[in-house]
Amino acid sequence: MRPALVWLRNDLRLRDNPALAAAVLRGGPVVALYIRDDAGEGRWPPGEASRWWLHHSLARLDGSLRGRGSRLILAKGDSGEELLRIARASRAGAVYWNRRYEPAAYARDGAVAASLAHAGLEARDFNGSLLFEPWAVSNRQGRAFRVFTPFWRRCLELPVDRPRALPAGPLRRPSAWPRSLALDELGMITAAGWHDGLAAAWQPGEEAAAARLRRFVGGALGSYAQDRDRPALDATSMLSARLHFGELGPRQVWQALRALSGDSGVFPPSNSARVFLGEMGWREFAHHLLFHFPRTAENPLRPDFSRFPWAADPGGAMLRAWRKGLTGYPTVDAGMRQLWRTGWMHNRVRMIAASFLVKHLRLPWTEGARWFWNTLVDADLASNTLGWQWTAGCGADAAPFFRIFSPVLQGRRFDPHGEYVRAWVPEIARLPARFI
Repeated sequence: MRPALVWLRNDLRLRDNPALAAAVLRGGPVVALYIRDDAGEGRWPPGEASRWWLHHSLARLDGSLRGRGSRLILAKGDSGEELLRIARASRAGAVYWNRRYEPAAYARDGAVAASLAHAGLEARDFNGSLLFEPWAVSNRQGRAFRVFTPFWRRCLELPVDRPRALPAGPLRRPSAWPRSLALDELGMITAAGWHDGLAAAWQPGEEAAAARLRRFVGGALGSYAQDRDRPALDATSMLSARLHFGELGPRQVWQALRALSGDSGVFPPSNSARVFLGEMGWREFAHHLLFHFPRTAENPLRPDFSRFPWAADPGGAMLRAWRKGLTGYPTVDAGMRQLWRTGWMHNRVRMIAASFLVKHLRLPWTEGARWFWNTLVDADLASNTLGWQWTAGCGADAAPFFRIFSPVLQGRRFDPHGEYVRAWVPEIARLPARFI
């Protein structure tokens, strides 16, 4: 049987990878490949922090494949052209991949599928990144949801597939491997001065993702409902980047929580598990919205906000102060410095920092979305868009514009002793908590 290509993107794992499992079960040799195709991402190619993560996650994935007697092929350029080139070089008869839902990627995948079929190749796609397909969830009128609670209530009525196991043993190799670039030739890593901070904070890869899930389920999940908004605590899952790059699939998370139910059959097994699954639901809702309203990555869902009177910022001084964590508001500055140092920011602090930009400084939410896109290791177009439009009051199920997150009151409530601020704003670390 002729080989099957498995085109990997945001699904950098062996476990519960539907496209890879289908290729293996097909019975022929399997060639796994990754193509860096920035043009195919439209106006949203991976940002600086995302590229750092990708570089290291691809290295880990190649190691995992080599442990199964295979390897990862790397290429750069137009996805359709590279897939056809590699298919010819490996004499492949099929190309499998897991679906992407972002507007540019979804359009590209449709064009690629047509091109592969025209060339006589079997082309199949699968769902490897969501619990529920965006088109499978609709309201009573058959339309997309715009409010989270009824959306998630409807989702919870639908079945969730169990994770797919990859057959044991070595993967079948082709008679000859197609030419591959070296990882450094993809050009993911640049000379940005913050990569040391990312390396100190993270270990990308499937095994690290699985270990983090086990640690969370066995520990912080127990008090998640009470502690998740406390940025000084290790109380959240820290799985957002793992899920975005597909080092971990949402079905694996769902199954890990379902296993806690044991023989009782009660699911979710606790209030904290229910709250955490709700956060998974917001991730699903974000993709649902972006799929059905693709213009919202750059335009407000509510058209009246397109005429909003944003403030002038001569020379960009206010925006620079916000980006650097030099606003003088301790909680905001702590969050922005955590972001720059580690590529991540606690979710509660993201809301505070975002609200400060659009409501205290009255600068466009799109400026914040672009900065987060470049600096977050978990930069996900759907979630980033939902978060910023929710904060600005111009999106689905959004907080009204007059709802303002006071940095002072939020700090008192969620960082009452000032530990979070002290960790990231050392110049005021010795002040009493009431001043922080």
